[in-house]
Amino acid sequence: MATTTQASVRVPNYTDAMVARLVGEYTSTPTRATVDALANEMGKNPRSIIAKLVREGVYQAQERTTKSGAPIVRKAELVAEISSLTGASVDSLVKASKADLERLVAALNAVVPSVS
Repeated sequence: MATTTQASVRVPNYTDAMVARLVGEYTSTPTRATVDALANEMGKNPRSIIAKLVREGVYQAQERTTKSGAPIVRKAELVAEISSLTGASVDSLVKASKADLERLVAALNAVVPSVS
């Protein structure tokens, strides 16, 4: 019994016109709202649109913030600030809690005159 195989033709998920429109609209207004609007218009999910924009090299990740809207500060950045304020190497402070590091930075800023 002979079996035949058919050559599969790959249908692109995005046409060249769709890609051009995605890139054009996103580069003019690089926001999440633009991504959501494009996803609704093209019948795709937002993650698919973001993935295509990343592949095209135009996607700009939105800056991450806390629930209150403040920028995220890593513990290593706090330790580096403490180190610069004290002039000492305090790498082991990374193991301290973030709240304690923030209080220490605030206390040091109050005591140490600013260099600027």
